Amino acid sequence: MLLEDRVAIVSGVGPGMGRDISLAFAREGADVVLAARTAGKLEAVAAEVEALGRQALCVPTDITDEDQCRALADAAVDKFGRVDVLVNNAFIQPPFETIEDNDMKAWRKGFEVNVFGSIQMTKAVIPAMKDRSTGSIVFINSMSARRIEPEFGIYSATKSALLTAVQTLARELGTYGIRVNSVVPGYIWGDSVEWYFRFLAEQAGITPEEQYDRVASETCLHHLPTSAEIADSVVFFASDLSRVVTGQALDVNGGHWFA
Repeated sequence: MLLEDRVAIVSGVGPGMGRDISLAFAREGADVVLAARTAGKLEAVAAEVEALGRQALCVPTDITDEDQCRALADAAVDKFGRVDVLVNNAFIQPPFETIEDNDMKAWRKGFEVNVFGSIQMTKAVIPAMKDRSTGSIVFINSMSARRIEPEFGIYSATKSALLTAVQTLARELGTYGIRVNSVVPGYIWGDSVEWYFRFLAEQAGITPEEQYDRVASETCLHHLPTSAEIADSVVFFASDLSRVVTGQALDVNGGHWFA
């Protein structure tokens, strides 16, 4: 197993990406510390992790609260003795509006969660990783950092900022044996994208299946990845398979575009 007996913290756990990353880690032998604001979401995923034979620790956490981030890292160390992996998956989707129409409060909230929250969570695990001279930190990014579209200004700005933050962290932490990388999905086929495609299909006067085919045909594989498929790339960065890879952004999009 690629992650046998390792300890991973995953933020933003819930249906979709956070759950699938947690289960992928458990299948590869890791114990998982689950973090999200809603305790109920954590308990459901914890039961699935334990069904795979691994331990799960639920720590309700608001990553915009620095003390809660520290408490999460401390809980992981108290329970398991170390932190090997951090996955920064928690985020919010700000309103879809033009920059002209955006309220500055929305900008502040977007950066507070997507950037400052992820940085606070990262800072919280660094001491434990330094103590063992090893660690892998993975940021879940977005195609919005690559493909700029109208009305995505806040989200694109936050995700673009994280790309630079990851490279800076890789430079600063490499001497301690800590690697920092990004996974950059495109469209993630699931409930939210399915709803969005139904909306687009209605606007275009076509079926949802035709809308899917229209977008999927733009990819090299004619396929839009699911969150479970993207989770395998996170496993790669968490494992020794990527032991000499740091400061990189891996686009996981079926060949929708080339960075």
